[in-house]
Amino acid sequence: MSSQLSDSDLDNLINDGDLGLDDALGDESSTLSVAQPAQQDLSFFGKIPVNVTLEVASTEISLKELMDVDTSSVIVLDKLAGEPLDVKVNGALFAKAEVVVMNGNYGLRIVELSGAGLHDLTA
Repeated sequence: MSSQLSDSDLDNLINDGDLGLDDALGDESSTLSVAQPAQQDLSFFGKIPVNVTLEVASTEISLKELMDVDTSSVIVLDKLAGEPLDVKVNGALFAKAEVVVMNGNYGLRIVELSGAGLHDLTA
C-alpha cells in the first residue's frame, strides 16, 4: 500500500465520529436505536496501515563498546536461543512469535498474544 495516513489525519478520522451512518440509515435509524443500539461499521479501520516489526532482542552497551565494533565482533543480546520473539505493532508489544519459513519466505507463527487491545496500540 503506497499511501499512508498521517497521525493528524488518523486523529481527525477517529475524533470526527460522524461516519455518515445517520444519513445512510434514514428514518429507520430512529426506531431501531430505541430497541437496540446501532452497530457502527468499523470495516473502514481495517484499511489503515500499521507497522509490524519483529524484535529479536536488545542490549545496552556503552558508546566506547560500540565504537570498538568491527566485522568480527559479537554483541551478546538479552534473549536465549529458542525463546519467542516480540512482535510489535507501531512500537507496542502485540504478541510473541517464532520465525518460520514458508515457500522460501520468512514468516511468523504467533505463539502468544500480549492481551493488549487496540487502545493499547495507540501512542
